[in-house]
Amino acid sequence: MTITIALSKGRIYDETVPLLAAAGISVTEDIEKSRKLIFETNQSHVRVVLVRASDVPVYVQYGGADLGVAGLDSLIEHGAQGLYQPLDLKIARCRVSVAVRNGFDYALAVKQGARLRIATKYPEIARNFFATKGVHVDMVKLYGSMELAPLTGMADAIVDLVSTGNTLKANDLVEVEPIMEISSRLVVNQASLKLKQAPLRKIIDAFASAIPQD
Repeated sequence: MTITIALSKGRIYDETVPLLAAAGISVTEDIEKSRKLIFETNQSHVRVVLVRASDVPVYVQYGGADLGVAGLDSLIEHGAQGLYQPLDLKIARCRVSVAVRNGFDYALAVKQGARLRIATKYPEIARNFFATKGVHVDMVKLYGSMELAPLTGMADAIVDLVSTGNTLKANDLVEVEPIMEISSRLVVNQASLKLKQAPLRKIIDAFASAIPQD
């Protein structure tokens, strides 16, 4: 009975490694040096698949993986239907924020009720946030290089993940309003939880015991 874990490269993967270790699982290859997408582990019944961060909830929901680690941002955008979310792993922490080009009077624009054009990879989060403020927005969906949108005049503001703020600063943008704190969650396929309950529960419990403490 094979257990498939969906992860994404980068910070989430790096910060999940200690949690995997707590469950006695280690990937047997260096993922950075391989072009493969499926990796064996030291446990013959466990494998890891690498997918885009935004696709982790999709793979878990539709059974391409039994469980995975996904950021709260990806889960909100996906809708998280049919996913069991037993743990906030408290890893890959950052925040979703509104940022504008330096010199743009965001407070005045919002106060006057202007219609704002927002560039973002997170339209669901952005739409809900501005709706609660009573601000009308037009969404421009982008998948990368978000910082360019205000600099080229394509958008008034961006809604994006912010960690250190260095990328914003390097592109003459300023963070003007935080929307929500983000961390990564463990997500589990509900059918898998019934069919593979014992091995999945063992992994879930091991992860729970290794969650970083505040």
